Amino acid sequence: MAAPDGFEDLFDAQVWLLDMQSRLARRQPKAYPSRPRRLALLERVHAEARRAGLPPELVLALIDVESRFQPAAVSSAGALGLMQVMPFWKAEIGRPQDDLHDIDTNLRYGCTILAHYLQRERGDWTRALARYNGSLGRTIYPEQVMQAWFTRWWVDR
Repeated sequence: MAAPDGFEDLFDAQVWLLDMQSRLARRQPKAYPSRPRRLALLERVHAEARRAGLPPELVLALIDVESRFQPAAVSSAGALGLMQVMPFWKAEIGRPQDDLHDIDTNLRYGCTILAHYLQRERGDWTRALARYNGSLGRTIYPEQVMQAWFTRWWVDR
């Protein structure tokens, strides 16, 4: 916790990281069994979310719904990693050699894609999340992410 990426100060970083790591421990004890691994993941999530202008807790909710925090997850459609990024994005915003199972790479792509869709949809979270999931016009997926955000990952500021 010495380098609080994306935080205003060290105290805010410690409070947020400790709160979120206990939530993650309860939510997914097998994927991240140790406190240091949970804290490392949460630092990366926070940094990438803030870099993309997204609420870190929303990104946690999306990961919760998409992969249940399984970094090696592969969907039936071929989406990869924590944020379930489709490989075609490597040609769009990255490099062909990028490894979407790499946590840092996956978080960078996923947050960039979600921020792109949020901008495209002029701040409409429902439409941006539906686009992210490839389900524009349906609200089931956005509702799942929003429910996870508000019931498991919400932080009053």
